[in-house]
Amino acid sequence: MVLPGHPESDDTQTVNQELVLLAGFDAGQTTCRCRLSRWNGERFQVLGEGRGSGVSHLDAHDGEARFRRAIDSSLEAALEQVRDESREQPLGREHLHAAAIGASGIEADTDLQTRGAALLASALALPEHRCLATGDERTALRGAFPDRAGIVLISGTGMIVVGRDATGREHRCGGWGWRLDGAGSAFDIGHQALQLSVRMADGRVPDGPLRHNLWEALDCRSAAELKALVVRDRHAVADEARLAPLVADAAANGDPAARRILQCSASALAKAATATAHALGLQAPCLEARGGALEHMPLFLQLVQTSLREQLPDSHWQTTDGDACHGALVLALDRAGLRPH
Repeated sequence: MVLPGHPESDDTQTVNQELVLLAGFDAGQTTCRCRLSRWNGERFQVLGEGRGSGVSHLDAHDGEARFRRAIDSSLEAALEQVRDESREQPLGREHLHAAAIGASGIEADTDLQTRGAALLASALALPEHRCLATGDERTALRGAFPDRAGIVLISGTGMIVVGRDATGREHRCGGWGWRLDGAGSAFDIGHQALQLSVRMADGRVPDGPLRHNLWEALDCRSAAELKALVVRDRHAVADEARLAPLVADAAANGDPAARRILQCSASALAKAATATAHALGLQAPCLEARGGALEHMPLFLQLVQTSLREQLPDSHWQTTDGDACHGALVLALDRAGLRPH
């Protein structure tokens, strides 16, 4: 499999580009993927991919140790696949030339980014200048738009919008954590629905089947039980995000309250994309949708697209195969200091 890339560094190195081995990591909280590729001067040649353990925030308990385990376990799985399928001399981590990782919680131009790059370099025994750690939204952006301007809208459990212009300047909007800024995410949809359910329960708004379906999913029988549930330590953001499909189904079946919730969240996501376009001076931006809420809830995506037609009438959508691992490889190629011939 080959995918195009476009490094932007002006550095050149006297290395045989066909032998350059790059690693791109996509590190989530559940699992980390590592993709190994050769760069032949024009394209990536994917050699293998492996999965390992997930990461947590670097400042969390055991955060740095989990980060290293994710790198080690996914890289070893990828190398094992290469060894199984190759008749050539076996590759090892000593053959790596550069690497990049996109991980949840790493903000650009922060101490966390510096720490993440140092951990990646240490784990791979590479010079720090050949390693990059960044947020997974940035690798998603470079996967979708490796060499041109565009905006990625990501809506899963959380949300974030990030874009870049033709010069490589980037801007992010939203995604500042569920306590501050969840509008446009599956959590936001589920949370709005639970707020509506208690208003239904105490008579402020008419009751409906949506409340019953939500409470059944959470095994609650009263507003008092729901109140007790949501303050428990084991109740997580993901628990409310998992309610979003129930809201989308209700909206698709004609429930006006559920549709209003979807519309509110869709408008918020579209507004973040519009703000990103304006910040980057993109008059007719190319857009790409990522994340489970947009990929698995067609009505929500439709409402986002409708809102964007109103806010960014000259925008247009694309769908590519360039995922976050591909974006990480593009960033690793930047760090390698190589240009296509």
